[in-house]
Amino acid sequence: MAIKIGIYGYGNLGKGIESAIRHNPDTELVAVFTRRDPKTVKIQTEGVSVYAAADAPAMKDQIDVMILCGGSATDLPVQTPELAKYFNVIDSFDTHAKIPEHFEHVDQAAKESGHVGIISVGWDPGMFSLNRLYANAILPGGHDYTFWGKGVSQGHSDAIRRIEGVKDARQYTIPVESALEAVRSGADPELTTREKHTRECFVVAEEGADLAAIEKEIVTMPNYFSDYDTTVHFISEEELQRDHAGIPHGGFVIRTGSTGWNDENKHVIEYSLKLDSNPEFTSSVLVAYARAAYRLNKEGQDGCKTVFDIAPAYLSAEDGAELRKHML
Repeated sequence: MAIKIGIYGYGNLGKGIESAIRHNPDTELVAVFTRRDPKTVKIQTEGVSVYAAADAPAMKDQIDVMILCGGSATDLPVQTPELAKYFNVIDSFDTHAKIPEHFEHVDQAAKESGHVGIISVGWDPGMFSLNRLYANAILPGGHDYTFWGKGVSQGHSDAIRRIEGVKDARQYTIPVESALEAVRSGADPELTTREKHTRECFVVAEEGADLAAIEKEIVTMPNYFSDYDTTVHFISEEELQRDHAGIPHGGFVIRTGSTGWNDENKHVIEYSLKLDSNPEFTSSVLVAYARAAYRLNKEGQDGCKTVFDIAPAYLSAEDGAELRKHML
C-alpha cells in the first residue's frame, strides 16, 4: 500500500515533490493545500485535487504524511507545529540558529497528538548536517569547512529584488577556489567569510533607475553582501530569462583531521553536491524522509525528529535484506 502524501503550499518545492513522488512507487500524492485561491493553482498530477489550506485538518484521516512547502523563516515556525496536531509532518526549516526553538514547538505538538514531525530536511540543513556529524565522530580532532555554490541563493536574490528600482535579479554564491584547495590539502587554514565565498549578482533594473545607487545598496547590504566581495552586473530581462532561469546549487562539506599517537597521519573527508535544481533535489530528500516518518509512526513513535535521529534504512523503499545484499 502506497504512503499517502499531502503537500501544504505550492511553488517550486511543491512541483519538485510531485516529481519525486512519481519516482517513488511506494508513495502517492493525494491532495495539495494552498492559501491562494485553489482554482488558480495548476498541479501536474492528474486526478489530485487542490484545496484551501483551511481544509487540511478535515482530511487528517486521508493523509499519512504532510510535507510543508511554506517559507522557512516565517511560515514554517507557525505551520509545522499547527499541522503536527493532525498529521505526521516534514518540513525544510533552514534558519540554523532557530532550529532548537522550532524543534521544541514541533515536539510538543507532535507528542500531544501522537504524530512524528521531522524538521530541517533538505541538503543544508539535512544531508550536509549528516556528513558533518559523521565526519566529526570519525575524526574528533579536526576542523569543519562548508562551502556553498556555485549556485543561486534564493534568499539573497529576493533581497536584491526588494531594492527600489530593481525589477528582477539572480544572485550566485561562489566558493573561492584557492580556499577550497587549501582545505583539501589538509592545511587547516583559518578562513574569514570573505576568503571563503564571493557573490555575483545579475540585476534587471527598472527603466530610468539609478544604477549606481542600486549597486551601492547591494554591496553594502548587511547580513547579505557587505562581508563578501560582490560583483553586480546589470542585464536585460531577456538575458536574465535566457541565461539565469534555472535554480542550480550545491556545495562541499569537508572535515580535516589527524590520527596516530603523534597526529602524524592526515585525513580529509569530503562530501559534495552539484545540483541542476535546488528545489527538486530538496524535494527528493523530503519524500525520502516522509517514508521514514510514516514507518516510525507505524512503530508507535511520536514527537519531533531531525536527520540525526533517523536510521538510514528508514529512508529506503528497499527492505533490510535487500539493503544488506546490495548496498552494504
